Amino acid sequence: MPLPEPDDELRQFFDLSPDLLCIAGVDGYFKRLNRSFEQVLGYSSEELMSRPFLEFMHPNDVEGARDALIQLAAGQGLIGFEGRLVCFDGSARLFEWNPSTLPPEGVLYGISRDVTVRGVLAEEQVALRRMATMVAEAVPPAEIFCAVSNEVAAIFRTELVVVGKFDGDPAQLLVVGVGDGAVEPVVGSRWKLDDALTSAAVYRTGFAARLDHPSGAGDPDLAAILERIHPVATVAVPIKVEGRLWGAMIISTLSEPLPADTAERLQSFTDLIATALANAEARGEVQRLAEEQAALRRVAVLVAQQSSPSEVFTAVTQAVGLLLDADLAVLHVFPGDGTATTIASWSGDGPTLPIGAQYSLDDDGLAARIFETGAPGRIDRYAETEGEAAALARRWGLRSGVGAPVLVEGKLWGALLAATRAVEPWAGNAETRIAAFTELVATAIASAEARDALAELAEEQAALRRVATLVAQGASSQDLFEAVAKEIGRLLPIGSATMGRYEPDGSVTTVASWSTTETAFPTGRQWPTQGTNVAGIVLQTGQAARLDDFSAATDPIGVAAKEAGIKSAVGSPIVVEGQLWGVMTATSSEGPLAPDTDARLASFTELVATAIANAEHSAEVAASRRRIVAASDDARRRIVRDLHDGAQQRLVQTVILLKLAQQALANGAEDGQLLVLQAMANAEQATAEVRELAHGILPSVLTRGGLSSGVAALASRMPVPVEVVIPADRLPAAIEATAYFVVAEALTNVAKHAGAASAAVAAVVENGSLRVEVRDDGVGGARPNGSGLQGLRDRLAALDGRLRIESPAGGGTLVTATIPFVADAIGR
Repeated sequence: MPLPEPDDELRQFFDLSPDLLCIAGVDGYFKRLNRSFEQVLGYSSEELMSRPFLEFMHPNDVEGARDALIQLAAGQGLIGFEGRLVCFDGSARLFEWNPSTLPPEGVLYGISRDVTVRGVLAEEQVALRRMATMVAEAVPPAEIFCAVSNEVAAIFRTELVVVGKFDGDPAQLLVVGVGDGAVEPVVGSRWKLDDALTSAAVYRTGFAARLDHPSGAGDPDLAAILERIHPVATVAVPIKVEGRLWGAMIISTLSEPLPADTAERLQSFTDLIATALANAEARGEVQRLAEEQAALRRVAVLVAQQSSPSEVFTAVTQAVGLLLDADLAVLHVFPGDGTATTIASWSGDGPTLPIGAQYSLDDDGLAARIFETGAPGRIDRYAETEGEAAALARRWGLRSGVGAPVLVEGKLWGALLAATRAVEPWAGNAETRIAAFTELVATAIASAEARDALAELAEEQAALRRVATLVAQGASSQDLFEAVAKEIGRLLPIGSATMGRYEPDGSVTTVASWSTTETAFPTGRQWPTQGTNVAGIVLQTGQAARLDDFSAATDPIGVAAKEAGIKSAVGSPIVVEGQLWGVMTATSSEGPLAPDTDARLASFTELVATAIANAEHSAEVAASRRRIVAASDDARRRIVRDLHDGAQQRLVQTVILLKLAQQALANGAEDGQLLVLQAMANAEQATAEVRELAHGILPSVLTRGGLSSGVAALASRMPVPVEVVIPADRLPAAIEATAYFVVAEALTNVAKHAGAASAAVAAVVENGSLRVEVRDDGVGGARPNGSGLQGLRDRLAALDGRLRIESPAGGGTLVTATIPFVADAIGR
């Protein structure tokens, strides 16, 4: 029956309503539609009315629509019925229907409102609440992955939902979750990152990616899946756990396009996944920390109980292996011979490295890397490394390793390593976790070394005290030398100890020797130092020296060492008052001597040097005293001789002449007055000779005018010009006299030997001493041990002064005297 035409006003209301308004017949066709139908669904009115309206229903909602129609036909009311219509573009939208019917006329009136967004949001919120509950209840992540996949598949009506983790190097997508009804993919399968499912774009950028009608996957497995399911659209959203990219959720639809806001809506679900992962990691971290702290406490107790290092090493390797879930844990020491030596090893279920095994540090192994850098390191794939250690790791099926250095008192001592057969890479903090145990290893080593060092130090101090007692008792040099060699032999793990004295010709004389066998360097034997030997190196450098190979020796010392079976020798210089005096040598026939041998030798050589210096100083003082006594005796004899030969003879003649003059005057002889004149002349001559003699002892100009006047008088009598710069201030008499004689002797040498064109004399008071310098521009080459200069040294030594001579050939001569004095004595 044709519908009556509405009037214009009703027609406008019908067409302009934003809700979907329709009139349908009992035959199942639309009879009249408003414009909202066309606008929302995308079909024309003619097309909509040309087909049964149930054909526009979503297939899953057709049955429900039929039931609703039956209710309406029976005259039952129906409010709020929801059903989906399929739009022209293939998408489905949810509508809320409020239909009514007039059975007599066979007409159905329908009013519908688009509630797609409301329905989806409600569905999503319910699903999110369910997921949040699972997260809060600490459901294992694997269950959450599958539950989320199911929820997303239902909400978005998709046929493919995958939760994947970016894993491996190069990275792959490890499938960790799919919906319950999924046929493919399978949890645990791996895909290469591929743009066909947008996983590569997510991995590269960290942002969501979308692709409509994906095809042409590079991964064969993925390409086969796409060929079978023919997805219409794919969206991938990143899963970020505490800021780091962990994986991605990928959904694909096979029949309908995905809404434009799919990525934003999926983000809520991936956030829940991220929270679940973070919570699981946090729980695992707490458990791991508890286990790690317990293991650390157990090892720390061993260290505190001063257990043997081997016990600590074994406990540490086992703890590291268990905590890191490793298959092998190893502790190496670097003995300094270019190898890493195994001192502890643990294995979960396979072979262990034998104790004492050595591996070269020249390859690309993990221990070699740590040795080179002194820092933690890792090897992600042993398959790509070379060397003995890497070959052994591959043979045992180990894939990767991680390790940290053992630093004992700041020095690289060894390395603690762990290796695994697992495919998954090590956690980012694996090195840090190992380092916590290496600190305990270092503490144990340091404690053990400290105990050994304490005992060693006690023995060394006892030996040094015995030697020092000999020094204090003034023992003879030979007794002291022999005692030192014996003490060194008893204290150090060596085969022989030898003390040598360097001779002026560069050779070395053995002055003391100790040996566990027949000595190779007997006392009194003189050796040339040319060639490659410890004594020669010390002589050339003035520093300690070491030789660990005498196989190619051809010099006498080296040949004697080789014949005696010596494999290593260390020499320490003996320096007496700044001058190299000799060498102390220790040798071993067992192997290389300990690195600290030279330092321990130095402790004894310092005592030896002190004893030698004391002995030489005593001898020098005695010699100086003898020279002073002899000089004083010579001076007295010279004065006596000069008085006897000069003034005394003049005075005797004067007395005789005066007696003759007395007799002549008494007898009235004419020559009496002449004799008196002669006597007066002799007396005056005697007085002049006595005055001259006194000036030779201490000039009057020095006594009256001080050092400045005395030196000026000396300079005035020089044959070359002399520049004098001396303060006019008076100094103590002894200091002025000593400085005067230094200048007099130096200027005498300038006049007699220097061939100089000029000279200069300068004096300055500083730091409680008078420093006098006499410089000339002559030929140089002065002999520091000449009798005149030696006499000055003796005079200066009486005042604790020092004399230094610098006289290079062709470079002139500089004589410097330093005389200390009490500051408040100046000017007296």
